[in-house]
Parts: sequence; structure tokens; C-alpha cells
Amino acid sequence: MSATDAARRWSRTHTFRHDELGEESLSAHRRLSVSVCLPAREEAATIGPIVTALVRLRLRGVIDEVVVVDADSEDGTAALATEAGADVHRQEALVPSLGPVLGKGDAMWRALSVLRGDIVCFLDSDSEGFGAHFATGLVGPLLRHPRLHFVKATYRRPFKAGGVELAAGGGRVNDLVARPLLNRFYPELAAVRQPLAGEFAARRELLEHLPFSTGYGVEIGLLVDAYQQVGLAGLGQVDLGVRQNRHQSLQDLGPMAAAVVGVLCHRLHQDGRLAGIGTDRFLAVRGAGMELRDLSATERPPMAAWVRDAASQADAVRRRQARLR
Repeated sequence: MSATDAARRWSRTHTFRHDELGEESLSAHRRLSVSVCLPAREEAATIGPIVTALVRLRLRGVIDEVVVVDADSEDGTAALATEAGADVHRQEALVPSLGPVLGKGDAMWRALSVLRGDIVCFLDSDSEGFGAHFATGLVGPLLRHPRLHFVKATYRRPFKAGGVELAAGGGRVNDLVARPLLNRFYPELAAVRQPLAGEFAARRELLEHLPFSTGYGVEIGLLVDAYQQVGLAGLGQVDLGVRQNRHQSLQDLGPMAAAVVGVLCHRLHQDGRLAGIGTDRFLAVRGAGMELRDLSATERPPMAAWVRDAASQADAVRRRQARLR
């Protein structure tokens, strides 16, 4: 079977609907704990309704934990999330020994240090018209199908501009950069419709054994690494309907697209499929001027390995101190 045929077959057998398992069924029959995490930066306009919907799920026994990891937002995001019932953590307070948080992916990685669930669901904090099915739809297949380990969201993204709304057209980096690259270099993943979606759920054991890119490329890096760990059969995607969020300008999307390309280039280089990866600097055009941006992204090691190494280092320090005494 060709890679393209495998992708088509996977799409038929591993694409789910968000309403296949209702809230009552999830609450009554689940045997695994579930954490939902929202990385947030200046999301006062949307964070309250999102957390409120998730806390209702927690009260109904559908999920166990709602955590917001806030990037020191100045618009009151943390206070609004706390008021709505979430457990809120400053991202800088998580694993502080590593210094400043380097981006969204770093915040997500550090969140694993406080999330307790057997299944971890990450959701974006800027969704308008958020529904609880974003969480239930993603965790449902993992609870129902033991073969699945990593589930991505897919949805239709309308595009709003100048008071006009088009039925589709959002997710420009997704469709113009990420999916063409996957088709070219990882054709088995060609049927993943939203590889850059910030909404996904995974078994904690898998997440703890994956590296996290600290920058914009975290989602596509996790997708490729999860595929290499558990194979196509261990992946799924869930149709969540429609997702609406803020649209960024093309100027702002350029560095994001470059970061996605960078993460995939690093993966290809590690696999011996790309001899050189070029520069991580991006020359952005700003009107008549230009701005040179450094897009080099640190990768956090798998959390399980980092914990093991940290424990080993702490043990070595204790042994040295004992000898000195």
C-alpha cells in the first residue's frame, strides 16, 4: 500500500465526530483521569466563557482538571480564569530552574509538571463561540479506543476581514505551508487536516516521551514525533465543526510559517533525510523596511527523561554533600 493510500484509509477509519460519545456516557464509563490545559496570553476577551464551559464538565464528572497556564497577561486573563473556576499557574513559576519561558511550546511542556490526568487535552484560549464539545470530542476517542494515543482536532475555519465573513479561508499557514510539507516529506500524514491545530489530546505516557519545540512549531513537531512513536494506527482526528479565532496579518504569519518549516527541517535532518538545515534567521518585510528575526527554537527534552536526569543530578549532589560531611 502506498503512503497516499495509507493516508486515505486512515482518514476513513480514524476520523471521528465530536458527538460520538456524549457527556453522560463519558462521565459514566470512563476509567481514566482527564486534564484540560489552556495556555493563555492576553485572552481576556475569550478565557472566561471557555473556562466556564470546561468547569461545567468538571462538575459533571466528565473531566477532572481545568488548568490555565498564563503568560503574565496584562489584561486580567489570570483573574478571569480564576474567577471562572480554573486552576491558574503563572508559566514562569513552572520549572523555574530552566529560566524564562521561551514560547507557547515551552509553557505546554512545563504544564506537564502540574497536570495530573492520564489523558491530557490542550486547547487554545482564543476560540470564539467555544463549546464543551472541543474537550469531550477530543478525549472521547482516547477513552473509547485503546489503540489510539494522540488525537488532533479538525474543523472548518471561517475567515473574517473588513466586515465580510467567508465560509473558509482561515488557517493559511496550515493549508499553504504545513500540509504541503507533510504531503512531500511525511505522506502518511497527508490526510491530517489541521496539523497546526492547538487543540489535541494524548495519553500522558506518550506526551512525557516526546520533545516539545518551544516556538510556533510545537504542534507539527509533536504530530510528527507522535507518528514516529506510535505509527499511523495510533493517531486520530476529530471533526469539531467550526472554530473561529483572531486572524493575524500576513506579515505576522511569515515568521510563524518559517518556524514550522524550521521544525520539520530539524526532524528531516535528524532522520538523515536532509543534509543541511540552513539558517534559523528570518528576514521579515515590514512595509518599506526589513526586520531580521531569530527563529531558532530550543527543544525541551521528553519530560520523562528530564525528570530522570534531574533526579540523578539531585542524587549526585546529595552524595557529594554526604562525603563532605
